[in-house]
Amino acid sequence: MSLLDDGAISAALTGLQWERQGNELAKVHKGRDFAAAMKFVNAVAERAEAANHHPDIDIRWNTVTLRLSTHSAGGLTQADLDLAKEIDGLAAAG
Repeated sequence: MSLLDDGAISAALTGLQWERQGNELAKVHKGRDFAAAMKFVNAVAERAEAANHHPDIDIRWNTVTLRLSTHSAGGLTQADLDLAKEIDGLAAAG
């Protein structure tokens, strides 16, 4: 998988609710409570497993921090943007 250039990443981020942090995309999602945060994490896990592309996930009570990067490519690829878009859909669904 090939790395995206800065222009492609910036253009894609205009339609996503993620921020770029170096070679990663990061998103913070807050649920109502711990159970809601875990429900979100489990939905993310299902999508990630189906895509065979897995984010780093940090869970702190109702706050979930996700980080995406294609480690094997050494940065951001289309796989990161595709999964970010899917995760945004999950977050919007509640």
